[in-house]
Amino acid sequence: MPITTSLIRPDTYRDSVELMRLAALVERVPGVTRAALMMATPANRELLAGAGLLDAKASAAGPNDLVVAVTATDAKAGERALGEAARLLDESTAVAAPAGQTSPPGSIAEATAELARANLAIVSTPGPYATAEALKALKRGLHVFIFSDNVSVSDEVELKRLAAKKGLLVMGPDCGTAILDGVPLGFANAVRRGRIGLVGASGTGLQQVSCLIDRLGEGLSQVIGVGGHDLDERVGGIMMQAGVERLAADAGTRVIVLVSKPPAPTVARHVLDVARASRKPVVVNFLGGDPAVIRQAGATASATLEDAARDAVAIARGKRAGGTSAPTALPTAARSRARRFTKSQQLLHGLYSGGTLAQEAAIILTQLGVKHTVVDLGDDEFTVGRPHPMIDFRLRNERIVAAAKDPATAVILLDVVLGYGAHADPAAALAPAITAARKAAGRREVVLVASVCGTATDPQQLERQERSLRQAGVELAPSNAAAARLAAAFASAGPKRRS
Repeated sequence: MPITTSLIRPDTYRDSVELMRLAALVERVPGVTRAALMMATPANRELLAGAGLLDAKASAAGPNDLVVAVTATDAKAGERALGEAARLLDESTAVAAPAGQTSPPGSIAEATAELARANLAIVSTPGPYATAEALKALKRGLHVFIFSDNVSVSDEVELKRLAAKKGLLVMGPDCGTAILDGVPLGFANAVRRGRIGLVGASGTGLQQVSCLIDRLGEGLSQVIGVGGHDLDERVGGIMMQAGVERLAADAGTRVIVLVSKPPAPTVARHVLDVARASRKPVVVNFLGGDPAVIRQAGATASATLEDAARDAVAIARGKRAGGTSAPTALPTAARSRARRFTKSQQLLHGLYSGGTLAQEAAIILTQLGVKHTVVDLGDDEFTVGRPHPMIDFRLRNERIVAAAKDPATAVILLDVVLGYGAHADPAAALAPAITAARKAAGRREVVLVASVCGTATDPQQLERQERSLRQAGVELAPSNAAAARLAAAFASAGPKRRS
């Protein structure tokens, strides 16, 4: 009989990325259907309740306690899962403590006492505590990278105004990606150093642009994430402006690239004014925004993340920006696959782990007039009580098989994101779902299209991942935008249903 059980570690803290990783490992225990490791804040207890993971013990836990919540097929499986969680937590504590030290620093004050030359603090606490920790760091003269979400806009404004006054950066809240002086923070990739600097309010957007720049033979001076709310009118783009000013003053940066969803108009004007004042070439991808506004500010407007990378590389090499990428035409072999679609197969399903990549794909597919659905499986709606899909592929794998079963499905479009913090072998994680999808489709032709966001030097190795996916029958494109166009070309090449 299915059961829900929990383990409480009083007065124990782990950052959310570590807890997501451990939850994915606990979910591998036989008989476990779902596992979550969270700090027991009121907000997190609500999330656990919504996911059916909150038992009486977890409900009574306090905000400084760590809760392990599990649903399993029976009591024995639940016990095994909690035992594995306890082992993993003990193991991670041992790894976190440096040699000769019984435990890691318990506060920013202790950490700065041990690392007097430190100039950056990473904050990954539950949202209600992130502001206080970030303020402590700023008052000690540290830049701050805030991975935590659920921080109020008013707190974000307070932090960023203080940072601007002190000449410091606050990256976040809810900042997933940065690379500072070659050091990756959060979800980032192994990219070469170089002369192109990025500032962005989008984690996977920064990853895509930085990886494509690396593949084109150039490198990155700095990659500064600012958090998804920075360009909100209430925040005012404080940190994007600060990031541009920092790159403008950086002798190692020749070209500046800005990546974001469209800002509020007044914020866009302020950011673009700062960009113009930088006296350096600036490439801007405000996804789905008005390119005329960007051009009026003297910057290069790039329609896609791929275009932004290509434009930045061209300018860095003293050439003219290349403009929008051409539509994708199907090769002859691919056209033969599309001809095997039935007349009922008219739908393209996008199943994404990266929010910005999902949005870019949706924009392109809409422009091309293809009937589609695009879902960001990394959205909060899908990550309640489960690891992010860049870490744990199970939810997306289930969706792939379900889409293949749908008689209306012609194409399934995916992103595969490599780098630090991501799954160790995404192609291997997808392989069972690809096999199951082909079986579920039966005699129908269902085409899987993907792009891999990564580099040759990422831990997962770009070439190895792409080779494995091709061997599994996945059609690959070199960028997310190209994958969306390729998927649209497949969907449009099949037989048309009479209206």
